[in-house]
Amino acid sequence: MGESSSDSMAVLATKICNQINSVFTKPTSHPSPLQTTVDEIASAAARGGKVFVYGVGREGLMMKALCMRLAHLGLSAHCVGDMTTPPISSSDLLIASAGPGGFSTVDAICSVAKSNGGRVLILTAQPESVKYANVVAYVAAQTMADDGVEVEERRASLLPMGSVYEGALFVLFEMVVFKLVSILGQNPDEIRSRHTNLE
Repeated sequence: MGESSSDSMAVLATKICNQINSVFTKPTSHPSPLQTTVDEIASAAARGGKVFVYGVGREGLMMKALCMRLAHLGLSAHCVGDMTTPPISSSDLLIASAGPGGFSTVDAICSVAKSNGGRVLILTAQPESVKYANVVAYVAAQTMADDGVEVEERRASLLPMGSVYEGALFVLFEMVVFKLVSILGQNPDEIRSRHTNLE
């Protein structure tokens, strides 16, 4: 059974990519999430700190993808909850994702990080409900918090629930890594050399 021109892979891919791209073109009074995230990671690297990441569900998968690339860049990067995760201290950075705003687990982990002197960056689409952050990176995307609300933008969305936010995180993190390669003085051979060979 052939694809119609309106639902071909290329057309759907373009529509989905355009929807994710729109997250980064919306006018906002908030600072750039790209610059905010790059600055926080670069500062942690400059002070010799570790970088921890945390998120739940599909957001958590995006955070793990970021953690892997930060390790490839030569940073001491860790996913909260892994058995080998070291303690956080005052030179370190926790990056947590809370797309729809407050999560009890995210709030608890950020609170622990701050009480141990760590710096906390929270990525979210609902900055007004964030607690325990030193800095917030606003990602202007549909999340689970918006999905049940009947608004024109949601009706026009191709992607369900928090998929736009999660896709935007992936793209944002690729931009972050692109910027950090230069800031940290890395080259493709160095980055590749840190990829696991146990696979």
